[in-house]
Amino acid sequence: MMKEDRQLRILEIIKENKITTQKGLAQYLRKEGFDITQATVSRDIKELKLSKVADEDGSYHYALPEEKKIVNELRAGLIFRGTINNVEKADNLIVVKTIPGNAQGVCAVIDEFQWEEVVGTIAGEDTILVIARSRESTDIIIKKINRVLR
Repeated sequence: MMKEDRQLRILEIIKENKITTQKGLAQYLRKEGFDITQATVSRDIKELKLSKVADEDGSYHYALPEEKKIVNELRAGLIFRGTINNVEKADNLIVVKTIPGNAQGVCAVIDEFQWEEVVGTIAGEDTILVIARSRESTDIIIKKINRVLR
């Protein structure tokens, strides 16, 4: 029961505070009477699938999986809107045109989403090639890109 109590409290702490380090999280837990080690905190973070997300000021804090998704979509929207010029399909391929020098950044964001319809991506200077699993998948991918662009 101790592990479950501790992990539930970790989730509450992460929701209520911007925790930037494992050490900081351990301090919160110790204040509340949990006798823990750094290794225990590390395992809990991994088991809870917590990850660090960027704040507006560029600093990072631990986030719940759904918060990470929301933050990533917001960040992706800013990146996509500021850089994508055109999206066009050709069979099971999608060509994404960006402003010069931005294809690799946009490509990295597409890769981060891990969309099941995407087999892989290749980025150049201002062009990204997105390889879809099928012709039907291209329409789904384009809809997803357009949703992020909004």
